[in-house]
Amino acid sequence: MEKETGKQRYRCKECRKSQQAQYSYNAYSPNLNQNIVSLTKEGVGILGTARLLGISPTTLISRIKKIASEIKEPPLTKGKTYEVDELRTFVKKKGHLIWVVSAYCRESKTVVRVHVGSRTNKNLNRILDSLKLATAKKIYTDNLKQYRCLIAKKIHRTKARSTNHLERMHLNFRTHLKRLNRRSIGFSRSSVMLISILKIYLWG
Repeated sequence: MEKETGKQRYRCKECRKSQQAQYSYNAYSPNLNQNIVSLTKEGVGILGTARLLGISPTTLISRIKKIASEIKEPPLTKGKTYEVDELRTFVKKKGHLIWVVSAYCRESKTVVRVHVGSRTNKNLNRILDSLKLATAKKIYTDNLKQYRCLIAKKIHRTKARSTNHLERMHLNFRTHLKRLNRRSIGFSRSSVMLISILKIYLWG
């Protein structure tokens, strides 16, 4: 099956959809999303990824947001122990501070929840409420005063070095993702893009 462009197209006998073996523009490649996820996990920036895949940065940004919107957070298992901590960064400019709040499950050794926003009770509760619904056995945090009124005393712990595992994960974020480096010109231009990259990096 050929079109006027002269490109050979192949039709599936079952679903009746057609596709080309080779595309003039790489954005139509069937493996594009998988390649974007792989490069994002390796910490390649937007311009570098666009250059390697042969697509425009604008197309890449819209595709990243679409991929992230389809990623679901991992399910929470009841009765587990969690660590909650914040990582400070900025978007648009260094004066616009923003926090990445994460929840780490000690049993599965993975980050199970992440939220980007200001360090307010409302945003902290976006993480804590989900842990409470999962009947968390214990929640370890630092000595931030807000946690004392947001977490019940019977499950709240603030021992020294109690969030070491999550702090190590945050160090991985800064090491692998250029936009989270402390001194970098590759910062995020929007919080939407930042959370999209984090979701792909963690669960993509």
